Amino acid sequence: MCRHVAYLGPPIALSDLLYAPPHSLNRQSWAPREMRGGGTINADGFGVGWFSGDALLRYRRSCPLWTDAGLPALAAATRSGAILAAVRSATEGMAVTETAVAPFTDDRWLFSHNGRVAGWPDSVVEAAGTLPVRDLLTLDAPTDSALLWALTRARLRAGEEPGAALSGVVAEVAKAAPGSRLNLLLTDGETIAATASGHSLYSLSRDASVLVASEPLFDHPDWTPVPDHSLLVATPSAATITALEGAAP
Repeated sequence: MCRHVAYLGPPIALSDLLYAPPHSLNRQSWAPREMRGGGTINADGFGVGWFSGDALLRYRRSCPLWTDAGLPALAAATRSGAILAAVRSATEGMAVTETAVAPFTDDRWLFSHNGRVAGWPDSVVEAAGTLPVRDLLTLDAPTDSALLWALTRARLRAGEEPGAALSGVVAEVAKAAPGSRLNLLLTDGETIAATASGHSLYSLSRDASVLVASEPLFDHPDWTPVPDHSLLVATPSAATITALEGAAP
């Protein structure tokens, strides 16, 4: 059900997340260790977004990460201090297209979802109805992840902090669609906010940097598992973990 990773800190090559580590995102695309709730590989597309000065850049494809012959060289030559990347395992019946792949973007935000919304789409019709019609008409794809991004973005536009926005969306959707898996990942290049709600999540702070990932990319004693039904808010200098409100244990 997807894997994702975010990094903040001194600039690194994109390949330091995608290819170089022993359990890189590329390896997680075909040999994940902690998939839950269905799926065995993540072959329905991949994406990586990164900040370059004031520009927010993104590269997405609907093919498996391991099949893109041109990306390794690009990833080795591209460096950034703020990166979010994901590989996708599409929920049965949902579109397998480039626009359905995370990260989703708007302004200075990168967003990813690992999981599924139970009872899609009927369970979240009411939640979707709270969005402006234009937002619904311009969803990246007719998928649960794209709707979760639209709900999150609406809260961010209303002035909510990243952690509060993710917590609010998880509470709203978990109430409407019990049994959903709602690991959300969000960054603006300065802060990472992430939820653990139905899937694994880890964080690692070291050398003035922070990594947040579905699975550890390499062996290190300081990887910290984020408890289920928790919110993580992290910067390169600090990280806090709190319980998600409204998420059933």
